[in-house]
Amino acid sequence: MNQKSKIFKIILLCAVIAIMAGITIYLFPVIKNLATEEGQNAFKERVNNSGFIGFLMLFGLQFAQIFLFIIPGEPIEILAGICYGGLWGTVFIMVAAAIISAFIYLLVHKLGRKFIYDFINKNKIEKIEKSKVFQNPKTIRFIIFILFFIPGTPKDLLTYIAALLPIKPLDFILISTVARFPSVVSSTLAGANLLSGNWHFSLLIYGITFLLVAILVLIMKKFDKNRLTDEAIKVIK
Repeated sequence: MNQKSKIFKIILLCAVIAIMAGITIYLFPVIKNLATEEGQNAFKERVNNSGFIGFLMLFGLQFAQIFLFIIPGEPIEILAGICYGGLWGTVFIMVAAAIISAFIYLLVHKLGRKFIYDFINKNKIEKIEKSKVFQNPKTIRFIIFILFFIPGTPKDLLTYIAALLPIKPLDFILISTVARFPSVVSSTLAGANLLSGNWHFSLLIYGITFLLVAILVLIMKKFDKNRLTDEAIKVIK
């Protein structure tokens, strides 16, 4: 990793820590009372009063999550649900993910694979590039969709490597954004219900989403006669 990349990653990491610390300090007085109705109303009021600053803080966390993939996406999605509700929280995350994915794709396309080497192990990149399953223009869209759709796959790693694969920028951004939807909507709805103290409903949402995703993945794999999905997962892990 060159010196400029090291400095950039350190600055971005410090910014993330500062944002998370700021959010914690700013919201802690009301977070500790979320179990009460008064605390829930106070939290909503604090978020509403944050305005554009709160919006930028949340976008900054989302940017860091995708760009550095150092923090899981679910806590940010839950926070978006708490701040903006299930509907607008989902819209926020989906739009933010599309913008950030487009930025990274264009950045890699402009700077080339050497830029990726500063963030991802060179051997892993070469392994993906040499894999037939990722270099087939006829199946790459299906592979991208299923990998973003399945929980637990390194989605943000794929955001970097997509510019090196036989898929158009718009196709990648649309497919990767749509495939995130089940995970995002379940987390934002859970966050919205956590704010109202409805823990059981939040767990139910996660359970139903997990079941639906599992069923859809099984259906997709049934039609995936060449076992492309299994091969793709082995390559990126």
